[in-house]
Amino acid sequence: MKINKSIGCTVNECKYHAKEDSFCSLDHINVVKHHDRANSVEATDCGSFEVGK
Repeated sequence: MKINKSIGCTVNECKYHAKEDSFCSLDHINVVKHHDRANSVEATDCGSFEVGK
């Protein structure tokens, strides 16, 4: 698995988490919002998240 040091990640439950380091292995991620207007951290999420095995 390659590590993308441009995308930090501490969600080790994600399929794309670079297990040996706190980074993502994707080339890019998709950030999504939960409401029409995102005005807080809690209003957004990583839409690229998938549960790992």
